[in-house]
Amino acid sequence: MKCIKIVFTAFGIMMLTVSALSAADFDWMVNLNLRSNADPYAYKSGLVSRFGVPESQLSVILKSVGAPADAYMILRLSELSGRPPEYVLKHYHAKKDRGWGVLAQDLGVKPGSNEFKTLKGGHDMRDMNDDRHDDKRDDKRDERDQVREKEHGKGKH
Repeated sequence: MKCIKIVFTAFGIMMLTVSALSAADFDWMVNLNLRSNADPYAYKSGLVSRFGVPESQLSVILKSVGAPADAYMILRLSELSGRPPEYVLKHYHAKKDRGWGVLAQDLGVKPGSNEFKTLKGGHDMRDMNDDRHDDKRDDKRDERDQVREKEHGKGKH
């Protein structure tokens, strides 16, 4: 039983490493993979919610890519290029060894464009946000608390 766990763990690490190496400028994908592996159901739910894809379509994409973050990139490039996910997935399989930047460019996302910079900057899934996005959420929470305090204080005077 321990051998099976070791084999699956080694395979998972290998898949993360391969995905990270092919991502080059997209190093945020490593963190997204780690978070998705920690809670795969939340990750799948987040993708369905974020991109509005049916679970059946998402399952096909997840099964045919190297790592969970690759599925996010397929869906995000589909969104940015205006092409269906199946089209992007086909190009991914043909050119995944050339990197995400090349694939994005081939799909019409121009290097240096705002879309490309945003894509390189990180994911935009609410449930899977990096710590830098959590700060923004905390700022909004603080603003809401201040408004409540002001409203509460008005009723007492």
